[in-house]
Amino acid sequence: MKNCLSNFSLFNGRIESYSCKMAGEDKQMFKQFCQEGLPHVLEALSPPQSSGISPNKLSQSQSGDEGEGPLSDKCSRKTLFYLIATLNESFRPDYDFSRTKSHDFSREPSVNWVFNAVNSSLSAAAGEDYSLLQPQLWEAIDAEICLSECDIYSYNPDLDSDPYGEEGNMWSFNYFFYNTRLKRIVFFTCRSVSLFMAPRDSGIGNELDLELDEDFYENMDEDSRYGALCAQ
Repeated sequence: MKNCLSNFSLFNGRIESYSCKMAGEDKQMFKQFCQEGLPHVLEALSPPQSSGISPNKLSQSQSGDEGEGPLSDKCSRKTLFYLIATLNESFRPDYDFSRTKSHDFSREPSVNWVFNAVNSSLSAAAGEDYSLLQPQLWEAIDAEICLSECDIYSYNPDLDSDPYGEEGNMWSFNYFFYNTRLKRIVFFTCRSVSLFMAPRDSGIGNELDLELDEDFYENMDEDSRYGALCAQ
């Protein structure tokens, strides 16, 4: 998804699918990452971005996270590695997230909450254009990752670590749909920038152009993934 103009702001975004299977140097990176703790050691996360919801009322995790049980403010160190590796793959070579900490992430309360949050943001920005594309968007994501089985995490960094932290950024979101059975993550990232602050060379146009790779629509097989990140 990219290049949408709306009133005094414009936004662009991407949806990418990653296999959580190790290839090449990822094995060594994973070993180095876990030197400070075993793969299943739990790491503390920040509270979810769902204001007004008490932590003890958050719903159960859809699929669990390596046996962690109910939705909480923690995830395994292995899962944290997957999230950081996804960010590095998605934003390379401009950003390095190797020093990212667990408190930069949150686990969101449910698929429905994220569904509503994303739709609210994009509908406000794109209006009817997004309404027409919304069913196709979520059907494609569901076909790729099986939303009912997913744990969903978000990346919520401080301004110094935010790849969208430049002046003029109005809002952004970074969601990871993680299916442990499929060993796969779908990363959905989007931002909105003020027209008055957007750089001239931003490459952001003036029409809605929602794009998901053809393979994405066709429920990609393992050999056609965007990238191999890490393994069991």
